[in-house]
Amino acid sequence: MEKAGALEVLMPAIQPAELWAESGRWEIFGEQMLKIKDRHDRDFCFGPTHEEVITDIARQDIKSYRQLPINLYQIQTKFRDEIRPRFGVMRAREFLMKDAYSFHTDFADLQREYQNMFDTYCRIFERLGLKYRPVAADTGAIGGTGSHEFHVLAESGEDAIAYCPESDYAANIELAEAVAPQDIKRQSMASLTKISTPKAITCDDVAKHLKKSTSDILKTLALIANDEFVLILIRGDHQLNEIKLSKIEGMNEFRFATDEEVRKYLGCPIGFIGPVNIDLNIRIISDRAAKIMSNFTCGANEQDFHLTGVNFDRDLKNDIEVADIRNVVSGDLSPDGKGTLEIRRGIEVGHIFQLRTKYSDLLKCQYLDKEGKSKSTEMGCYGIGVSRIVAAAIEQGHDDKGIIWPQSIAPYSLAIAAIGYKKSVLVQDFCDDLEQKLMQTGVEVLLDDRGERPGVMFADLELIGIPYRLTVGERGINDGKLEWTDRLTGESSSIASDRALDEIIDKLREQTHQVTVNS
Repeated sequence: MEKAGALEVLMPAIQPAELWAESGRWEIFGEQMLKIKDRHDRDFCFGPTHEEVITDIARQDIKSYRQLPINLYQIQTKFRDEIRPRFGVMRAREFLMKDAYSFHTDFADLQREYQNMFDTYCRIFERLGLKYRPVAADTGAIGGTGSHEFHVLAESGEDAIAYCPESDYAANIELAEAVAPQDIKRQSMASLTKISTPKAITCDDVAKHLKKSTSDILKTLALIANDEFVLILIRGDHQLNEIKLSKIEGMNEFRFATDEEVRKYLGCPIGFIGPVNIDLNIRIISDRAAKIMSNFTCGANEQDFHLTGVNFDRDLKNDIEVADIRNVVSGDLSPDGKGTLEIRRGIEVGHIFQLRTKYSDLLKCQYLDKEGKSKSTEMGCYGIGVSRIVAAAIEQGHDDKGIIWPQSIAPYSLAIAAIGYKKSVLVQDFCDDLEQKLMQTGVEVLLDDRGERPGVMFADLELIGIPYRLTVGERGINDGKLEWTDRLTGESSSIASDRALDEIIDKLREQTHQVTVNS
């Protein structure tokens, strides 16, 4: 962070309610915020994040454009009252976080620093030895206009991300653009037919009853948005993306219609609704993939009946809005046109935002420009979940024997398995001397001096996940050869006992150099 130009600070963990009231987030942040009172009955919170505090610091100290840009970061404990704390340190209520905040005179300079932080984060995660993907993301509760998450790829990840193996495109599944299928072969229109479908309420039920694929079924969802009845059209094998839908004009607040409301507007229960022969004033929003369907099946707006052979141009009279409102699926075209998408699970370990002037406007964080005019500072926000990196590294690097740490974050670079340490003065002297010399050169080394059997030592050291193991016994010392084992590959090689220190340092430097060069 400091090489990237940031300055370290330390902000208070306990924050006054007044700052959060100024930003409007005291009430809207939700139950994740742990609220407390002091002896004078004044409200405080245990900081879940520090946008308000850093903006307050900046508005007191920054007066002129000459003081900008500036990027301030800290590494500190945060507290969020998670509804389901789980997976050890993966999602805990209390966690360690690196958060940074930048202040600028204009948006162009914010974009420059945003890219600087993006590149810095890539270097950080590469040097950590993690397989990761930066993905375009929704800004969520933090706000702003632009956002990227950094995900460590792991099957146990909580988040689904879409990425293109043939390009650099990657996005959170909540934000990934669903491109309409191309080169669709147009079929001749089938006749519109009403078919009895008793008890077939879901798309799967209808597809099974009619012996069709769910991709041939049009799913119609009924919503209430700003007191307006709205129909949403999605292909049967796709899922609605509520975040995308909420960004459409008039859909910022919506809920699913009740059965009574559906009967009021369409005269049928929920499981049999469709867009054919309905009030022309009902608003209809269709997903892109749904709009190019032909000869599809949908509800007939009559209990126990569906329509087959339905076509938009012939059978639907309402004006239909077309938008991207579904989750992407594997095999969808990549939005950059360079291949198709795959879906992987990811663990979010970093998140950066272009906050713009959201907080500086609310908290009146202003500076004087060259003409002496007062302007709000442009802001950026950049976070890394330090605690979560530990969990992510374990989830990505492990086998049936235990953890496989990347060397950069392993608790020790090297473990010495001393065979017969309690019984052999030769082994004891050799290992103690080697440990001391390695520590003097800056190598973090763990000497297993418990005198356990080799199998027990090896199992424990593999469980801990130390990247390299040096096995030392009387025979090896006398023969001039010690065993060096790579935890990741399991491969072993020999090290000369009389040159052990130099050879170990060379091997560790070679590995560190490879990681540094790659990043």
